[in-house]
Amino acid sequence: MKPDSGSWYRIGVDVGGTNTDGVIIDITKSNDSTSRGVVASFKHATTSDITTGIELAVKKVLEESGVDPASENILSLTIGTTHFINAVVQLDSSRLEKVAVLRLAAPYTTECPSFIDFPQDLKHILNGHIAIIHGGMQIDGRTINDIREEEVVEQATIIRKKGLKNVVLVGVYSPLDVEGKQEYRARDILRRELGDSVNIICSRDVGHVGFVERENASILNGSIMSFARRTIRGYKRAMKRLGLKCPLYLTQNDGTLTTAEEGARLPIKTFSSGATNSMRGASYLAGVDLKSKDGSGKSMIVVDIGGTTTDVGVLLPSGFPRQAAAFIEVAGVRTNFTMPDVHSIGLGGGSRVRDSDSGRVTVGPDSVGHNLTRDSFVFGGDQLTTTDIMAFSGDLNLGDPSRVAHVPRATVDKAKIGIQRLLEIVIDRMKTSPEDCDLLLVGGGSIIAPPVLKGVKNILVPKYHEVANAVGAAIASVSGEVDTIEILHGRGLPEALERIKQQAIDSAVKTGADPNTARIVDINVLPIQYVTNQATRIIVRAVGELKHDAHSLPSAPNAFDLDDDGEEVEKEPVINKPTIQDKVDYTTYRPKIVGNEWILSETDLFFIMEGCGILGTGGGGSPYPAYLVCRQILRDGGSIRIVDHSSLADDDVVARGGFMGSPSVGSERIRSGEHLRIAGRELAKYCGITKFSATLCDEIGGSNGMQSLQMSKYYDVPALDGDLMGRAYPMLNQVLPAVYDRPNSLVPCSLNDGDGNTVILTAVKNDHFVESIMRVVTTEMGSSAALCPPPLSVRDARDFGVTRSQSQAWRMGRAVAICRQMNDMKGVADSILKLQNGVCLFVGKIIDVSREVRAGFTWGQVRIARLRDDELEDTTEGADRFKQVDGNDEGATMLIPFQNENLCAYLDSSDGSRKVAASVPDLITILDSQSGSHLGTPEYTYGLRVTVIALAGHPLWRSELGLRVGGPAAFGLGHTFKPIGDYREPVSVIEEYAGL
Repeated sequence: MKPDSGSWYRIGVDVGGTNTDGVIIDITKSNDSTSRGVVASFKHATTSDITTGIELAVKKVLEESGVDPASENILSLTIGTTHFINAVVQLDSSRLEKVAVLRLAAPYTTECPSFIDFPQDLKHILNGHIAIIHGGMQIDGRTINDIREEEVVEQATIIRKKGLKNVVLVGVYSPLDVEGKQEYRARDILRRELGDSVNIICSRDVGHVGFVERENASILNGSIMSFARRTIRGYKRAMKRLGLKCPLYLTQNDGTLTTAEEGARLPIKTFSSGATNSMRGASYLAGVDLKSKDGSGKSMIVVDIGGTTTDVGVLLPSGFPRQAAAFIEVAGVRTNFTMPDVHSIGLGGGSRVRDSDSGRVTVGPDSVGHNLTRDSFVFGGDQLTTTDIMAFSGDLNLGDPSRVAHVPRATVDKAKIGIQRLLEIVIDRMKTSPEDCDLLLVGGGSIIAPPVLKGVKNILVPKYHEVANAVGAAIASVSGEVDTIEILHGRGLPEALERIKQQAIDSAVKTGADPNTARIVDINVLPIQYVTNQATRIIVRAVGELKHDAHSLPSAPNAFDLDDDGEEVEKEPVINKPTIQDKVDYTTYRPKIVGNEWILSETDLFFIMEGCGILGTGGGGSPYPAYLVCRQILRDGGSIRIVDHSSLADDDVVARGGFMGSPSVGSERIRSGEHLRIAGRELAKYCGITKFSATLCDEIGGSNGMQSLQMSKYYDVPALDGDLMGRAYPMLNQVLPAVYDRPNSLVPCSLNDGDGNTVILTAVKNDHFVESIMRVVTTEMGSSAALCPPPLSVRDARDFGVTRSQSQAWRMGRAVAICRQMNDMKGVADSILKLQNGVCLFVGKIIDVSREVRAGFTWGQVRIARLRDDELEDTTEGADRFKQVDGNDEGATMLIPFQNENLCAYLDSSDGSRKVAASVPDLITILDSQSGSHLGTPEYTYGLRVTVIALAGHPLWRSELGLRVGGPAAFGLGHTFKPIGDYREPVSVIEEYAGL
């Protein structure tokens, strides 16, 4: 065919583990609902050297379309790389390399080692060397310790002896190191010592604040860098042979473009782009963007079955994928990327089928991949695959079905059941409602999908479905990001934000976006606490469609040079079979009670962690790092116990401990029970106490709710099932013994920073001075320190505290876990409210977040709006879900101010009126609607879907004394407290499960 001279073309190619898909789209005809501008498409088996498949796919679509490869009307060649995630999902040790991890963090993070939350199989493949050396930043930009060159040189010697070629540098608060005096300084020393042949990854280039998650992402990035460089060089060689003159792009996880050079440096940002391309391509091919937005639609499950993996996501009526939770797992590893919520499993058209001697038939997760036409039975090979199973059944006309006639019928039937169950399980996991859903099926491996799936109402297959990934790559947008630290002293945040938003749009336009389509899609405001000039880190991202006359995007200064004509032979995959882990059935799980003590398991810790987050009301710091430390105690052979107050004598003494300071610091400068032990030891010496009967946390909410569990190990006594708040509060004097003026409620107390400094405060004029004095000390210690208040008697802990709050946290965490297991995310709020009286206040998405630091606290507010009809996963539920909250007022929003913790919830109606929906001392918690998990105030981000609940506070907070310290007036709020319900005493886990 002869191309139209007025046409503009974009070529998209997706390189999967099994197939390479190609498509050329005339974007001037994209409004044609029949073709969507697709001029030609092609699918071919992925070749082991990668380049041949790309070259063939592009050559074929150019030949079929009649477009000259050198034509200026070709705007771009964009390639998506499912190839990278396939290597991790399959544990392919031929493509994954070992990584050395150097933390610039000493003396911190020792109890939470690198790879702590990696699956054991993946850790075994990637863990080459770990070390903690001096370095790191405080939250205010000061250094914890300077880089010591001799330590870096020593580590370089070890790395060289081990023959490692990938090094990850991860420093505490490195994203705030704009001067490059930590990770970049260490990188330069390593480069000098190790040479250019070693890949060195700085974590600040990979992720944002969140030490464990950023480190995890950096490790994954390091493990695939060499493979990525080989792959992308293959792409460029193919372009040269084809005579293409257009620029080469790669698609990133968010569906936008990056240069090939930058993609080779940070392949993690293209890691899941294949799945994202599938979602965007499916939406485009189904014409979702061309359909009316009358609010009548429902969300759809998108299933993309390739040759190696199946990717499943949710497509909203608006045509965009559902966004992931605040944290997302990639190959079982926790990261904090922003990307569509896509879950991948090892199932595809090339998945191996095995029949064991016991008669058990397994499907995947390993695959013959691009060797399907060589290894599969129907093509004359000797490997039984899912494609063979379908051919045996007569469900497809491919190869020679007679070659599978020898396969037992029982094997075929069991394999088909296995395929169906794998799909049904992953689809059910992605659903947030038990109702049947519509399913959009795409991908070349979709031939293995059964015609009927449990939980699915309709299965739709659009035209060109087999090349949806390539279509998604072809239509990808251009992005522009501004990441800067602004000094807001004397200036307002809105003014600075508007200026930076425009800079982000300008950046997108400069890198090739059409200014008429550029828009802001992500805003992140990170105030730097405990500084006097209101320094604030602001990250803004804009996207826009590639304009017709765009030239190649400029490369980053550190981008790799990929202009290498040398041919490279791709290694044969070395697939490692994952170890099967026994799954815990949360509905039937029973805790272990021995005598009068509760012996915690990893499952118990997980439940308590989730519950502490819910009870933290946005503050207290993330309990996840503390959970990892506690879990490591168990894995190292230690024991953590809990005891009820009824088992102890009234005069028994309990040791208290927790962390004071910024709730954000714990996500970077990971807190350690050892620091509490040191602070407690010095305080015990001062007080003359030699024996404790139990440990106790001052606040159950957030990270501090798990500190008594760590202390239990160090003191070798059980933790008391209770706390002194029943929630989290920002100030030290907001503990109930201090509210009721109990002796020694706050002093003497001790602080330890983990870096050799301990301070003991012996006496104060009043309780408020404990807060003000120790906060100054804490700020000097880096805005976080281990605090040990004076020991208490069991009598005071019982009568002037909140009993059985660990049991409360356990039950709430268990409720969330069961909802996840049942894929009933909409039932999370109700499940929690069955355990404690309260109400679901609002369901919607965050539309605005503001933060500022005053007097050492993070103050701010978050506004939540109702979801638009085209954003609802099921628009028929919209009215019912809001009827009890706002009278079905579509314009109503909820405003929640916070001071470290959420303070109150205002319901603002569209007519301008306002009412108080809930207030301290009742608990106001914001949950991630997609995962059911709690959200801390640092995690409030624009566009996140949330559910707001309020829980009844303890009656000791509702007295005149309690309200004076913990009620609205204590935070300068001008309204009277109105309780949302009566407090319900938690049921003791020990009492319920003893004897079972």
